[in-house]
Amino acid sequence: MSTHTPNELHDVFPQDAAALHRLKITNPHFARLADQHHTVNREIHRIECEIEAASDDRLEALKKERLHLLDDIAALIEAESEGLPAT
Repeated sequence: MSTHTPNELHDVFPQDAAALHRLKITNPHFARLADQHHTVNREIHRIECEIEAASDDRLEALKKERLHLLDDIAALIEAESEGLPAT
């Protein structure tokens, strides 16, 4: 089994590696979102690899949460690239 967890932020936003790093060290809100994404993404991966058991409803809820986090993270990356203040 591979140790790579798919859908980590650097996989989803490969062209924004510098912005991801900068935001994670300068923006506490972004850092919290990134940490939440990492936690949710790892849980999804463990369920999909059958390391953890979960209902289909639980897996679907986690995937929706991950999408919501990615939307928020993408908005912060876009604001960073445009030089706008973070919200």
